[in-house]
Amino acid sequence: MPFSLHVLPFIVILQFLRDNKVFGKVASVAKGSKKDHLSAVYKKMFETKAFTGTVGEGDVAELAEKAAAASLAEERAEEAAAAAAVPEKVRFTKQTTKKGGTTKVRKGDLISCNYTGSLVDGTVFDTNITTSTSRKKKAGLKFRVGTGKVIRGWDEALLTMSVGEKATVTIEPDWAYGRKGLEPKIPPNATLIFEIEVVSAE
Repeated sequence: MPFSLHVLPFIVILQFLRDNKVFGKVASVAKGSKKDHLSAVYKKMFETKAFTGTVGEGDVAELAEKAAAASLAEERAEEAAAAAAVPEKVRFTKQTTKKGGTTKVRKGDLISCNYTGSLVDGTVFDTNITTSTSRKKKAGLKFRVGTGKVIRGWDEALLTMSVGEKATVTIEPDWAYGRKGLEPKIPPNATLIFEIEVVSAE
């Protein structure tokens, strides 16, 4: 047996507390539990003599295993909650080259924009602006912001812009085309640079 008899009362009390839904660290229990509930559990523990270790020796290993499993589950839940509380890293940077007006782009807006996309070496892989001397623009790219119609870096960056604004947006692979890329124009794990102008939003 991996546990000596003097550990028995502690294990029994621990199991008693778990059975009565008193979980977690002392600080958490004190903050999150109702006073009436704690008082009732305390009274019940003495009435049933849960601290005397009356459970059979053969049950010690089982109780200890349950206590360890419950404790591990609580720790993992706390770690998951802590991880969820950490803000996700922003995977783009934006440099405004022309300020816009007062109309901010909002999630769900139908926007029209002009853009040029290039790799870090300057290779242009897509644009809706002609290269002729007249610099006439093709029809603006239209889509609803924040609905997944474009790469995430675009959705997130546009939500920081306003109508009339022009900006250089650099997007990391995780918020662009990731490990797969978009062959043959965009290689795997490529950082992309976009010149974006918001023409309208409605």
